[in-house]
Amino acid sequence: MNRAVALLSGGLDSATAAAIVRSEGSEVFPLAVAYGQRHAVELEAARNVAKALLLPELRIVQIDLRAIGGSALTAPIEVPKGRSAAAIASDVLGAAVPITYVPARNTIFLSVALSYAETLGAFDLVIGANALDYSGYPDCRSEYLESFERMAQLATRAGLEGRGRYRVRAPLIAMTKAEIIRRAMELGVPLELTQSCYDPAPDGAACGACDACVLRRKGFEEAGVLDPTRYQTGVAVSPRHSQNR
Repeated sequence: MNRAVALLSGGLDSATAAAIVRSEGSEVFPLAVAYGQRHAVELEAARNVAKALLLPELRIVQIDLRAIGGSALTAPIEVPKGRSAAAIASDVLGAAVPITYVPARNTIFLSVALSYAETLGAFDLVIGANALDYSGYPDCRSEYLESFERMAQLATRAGLEGRGRYRVRAPLIAMTKAEIIRRAMELGVPLELTQSCYDPAPDGAACGACDACVLRRKGFEEAGVLDPTRYQTGVAVSPRHSQNR
């Protein structure tokens, strides 16, 4: 059976990407990175998602990026809130990178996944990157992922010895959030266990107002699917989120 290492953040995108690759016949090994993120509750979500999907035990690697900072997720910088989905999309089109971007995060994550893959004899690296309904991060683009594939082939013993060709698999790259949610439901992804918020409450309740929450809520609304997210008290929810259509 083909083996793949899947970066599992606890969010709906990474969970769906892992489920898609597994449905195609690969044995999926989940990997998460504890990088000092303010939304560290996502690690517990990743554990729960891995169990629900019947994947091998989640491997967690510690790399504390708070020592570098430069992001609202790793430094004492306020997480932007209250932006509309249209404003987020406008920034993406204008190539404005938000302060929630963590410098070189996907390069670090994919490098860790590559290291783990070499020990497993795996050649597929799975990431939930998306270039449609997203916040405009430069390391979520197809051209970046393709360049990492080339680097992986040059930088590894397995690649040098010709034992296989590395692939970065990003099955969600050209999907809208609504399409991702519908596909997740088809595959039985436990959406109620996923966590997307950048600034959740200590008990894990989503803020409902950060970019990640806005895009997630927009996706559920456009998909016509019940939003199972547990939001903080006082967060208004669209009536169309209150029932399936």
